[in-house]
Amino acid sequence: MLTDLYGSDVALTDPQALARWNALQQAVLAHGAAAPDHLAATLAADPGFGLGHAAKGLFVLLLGRREMIPTARESLDAARAAGSPTAREAAYADALAAWLADTPEQAALLIESVLDTHPGDALAMKLSHGIRFILGQRRAMLDVLDRVRPAYDPKHPAYGYYMGCRAFALEENGAYDCAHAAGMAGLAHSADDAWGLHAVAHVHDMTANAAAGLDWLSGNEAAWAHCNNFRFHVWWHKALMHLDLGQTDAVLALYDTQIRAERTDDYRDISNATSLLMRLELDGVPVGTRWEELADLAERRTGDGCLIFADLHYLLALVGDDRPQAARTLVARIARDAAAAPTDMNRRFANPGTAAAEGLEAFGDGAYATAFARLCAARPAMQDAGGSHAQRDVFERITIDAGLRAGHWGRVRALLDDRTARRGGHEDGFAERRRALIDTLSQTPAALSAE
Repeated sequence: MLTDLYGSDVALTDPQALARWNALQQAVLAHGAAAPDHLAATLAADPGFGLGHAAKGLFVLLLGRREMIPTARESLDAARAAGSPTAREAAYADALAAWLADTPEQAALLIESVLDTHPGDALAMKLSHGIRFILGQRRAMLDVLDRVRPAYDPKHPAYGYYMGCRAFALEENGAYDCAHAAGMAGLAHSADDAWGLHAVAHVHDMTANAAAGLDWLSGNEAAWAHCNNFRFHVWWHKALMHLDLGQTDAVLALYDTQIRAERTDDYRDISNATSLLMRLELDGVPVGTRWEELADLAERRTGDGCLIFADLHYLLALVGDDRPQAARTLVARIARDAAAAPTDMNRRFANPGTAAAEGLEAFGDGAYATAFARLCAARPAMQDAGGSHAQRDVFERITIDAGLRAGHWGRVRALLDDRTARRGGHEDGFAERRRALIDTLSQTPAALSAE
């Protein structure tokens, strides 16, 4: 048995296998494109490494793809067959089994049990962070990081990545100044800490400081150039900043050359693309035929049902490309999942999923009063859909615009007030433009017909 770079014993005897395992862990923390290669090399060197198989299964489930579940089950079988020489390694396999039983919250708890005895296990820290993120559990993200904080001093090999995770959790909990400082510290320690860099971008988004956000990202491209498809998401943040400043040509250029440079069907890439196109259309910017390829991909995933966050973005593509039959198919499937056994995920399909899906479908049909009513019904629970405030804001914008189109100006003002309050009192270009529109419509009611 050898010891990894974080000080934990691992059931490996080959130093070369350990080197690849250490490289895998660091790559996961950095969202590095080389992570799968390092994992494959580790398991090739030691096919009986149970922790490696359990980690592979957990990584696969984070992809949110129904067709990958058999691969995760194979990984669990391999991990169980290999045995668990330590309680720590057993916890990883148990977490994988829990997630396969559709209880990812239990999976997170099991991973976090590792941190009780091995707080410096940065892989467990990152997996906990990722699972809590897709579950929308922003407070739990920060609580776990607070708990293990004493283990991460600047001498810890994952200190920079820990600070990047901390920056994101602080931002999602509204502590913007602290988040900014933590993200800067993370990147200063680990130059490839793309997650921390992106957390600072979130701070600029939530504090309506697009110009400073562009300054932050411009010149720092090396911090995310090494990334897997996470790099598309960082470019998405840059596009949002251009959009807030009204620089729509720059937005479309980034969409074509970076955000959809690779036309994958990864739900995270589709969520970047669909939410950006919808924001553009809400602002009256023609997007040409860009919806078509996204809708083609989304139409093939209407039966997926792994994550409500993913399904709602598939629905955006179907609404955007005016495919009502496929949209109905997806909305009906969400309703069936909502009515099934109340697992962790099915509860999210029930609330906010069902109301949000019905609201998006109605918006696509031009039934704006219905869309507004259903999206408002979903709104209190949208945090549970997962993702970040910045990602979920597309649904907030659609809700607001549905209310405007339905003539509910007073209620829309209240929504705008609440949205601004959640952003620490900072008002972005979207809110400013909607308030100006409401003022115009309120002064000249006849303009409503023209609108």
